[in-house]
This record gives sequence, structure tokens and C-alpha cells, in this order.
Amino acid sequence: MVKGISHIGIAVCSLDEQIPYYRDVLGLSFLGKETVEDQGVHVAMFKVGDTRIELLEPISPESPVAKFIEKRGEGFHHIAYSVDDCKISLKKAEGMGIRLIDNEPRFGADGHLIGFLHPKSTFGVLTELTQEHKKP
Repeated sequence: MVKGISHIGIAVCSLDEQIPYYRDVLGLSFLGKETVEDQGVHVAMFKVGDTRIELLEPISPESPVAKFIEKRGEGFHHIAYSVDDCKISLKKAEGMGIRLIDNEPRFGADGHLIGFLHPKSTFGVLTELTQEHKKP
């Protein structure tokens, strides 16, 4: 099911404040920024080894990441695992009693197909399944 770690998501209040830390202090390769409207976030991505760090800045106070920051503060938000087929992986997890946030894959950052598993079923860790796939 899992091929490796795709990325680690970190909730932040401001990309502009945090990008210099990851790029300049840690020396991570900056891959760019994008907006993912249906998730309500601006995203900045960095490469570290075979993994990415994904900074998530809420677009509005109503976005899920804004609510996360309000409750827990900035910091670790989720871990994303690479899978061959997101749809099959979601169905397999559901069949094993895991509560899903996404019943079907949707497009996320960088055009990848994604689906989230609910942290109440994953021992408190918001888990994303990611299938590398570009939007048509």
C-alpha cells in the first residue's frame, strides 16, 4: 500500500515569515508556491532528500488549516504517504475500519490525487494518501 513518505504538512500563519527559515537557515531546496482553493490554503514546498516539506497557510479564517492553527497553534499538521492508487488505498483502509475524511480521491497540491484518513482512526495523526498524478 505505502511506497514511502511523500511529504510532511506544517500549518503556518504566514508563508512569507516561514519560507526564509526553511530555505535560508535549513538550506532546503525551495520548489515554489501555489494556492489550493478547495483546501483553502496557500502552499510552499521544499525538497529534503526524497521527501517534501509542505507549508500550509490558510486563505481565510474559515479554512480547515485556520481552525487547526486556532486550536493547536502552528506546527505539524499531517504526514502524507505515497501510494500507487489513492482510490484503492482509501477503500482498503475503509474496509479495515479506518474512518475516511475523503471517500474519493481529489486533487491536491502539485496536481496529485489525495485522500485523507481521519485522525480519530489513526491514533491522532492526520494521514494523507498521495498518488502522484498531474491534472489533465
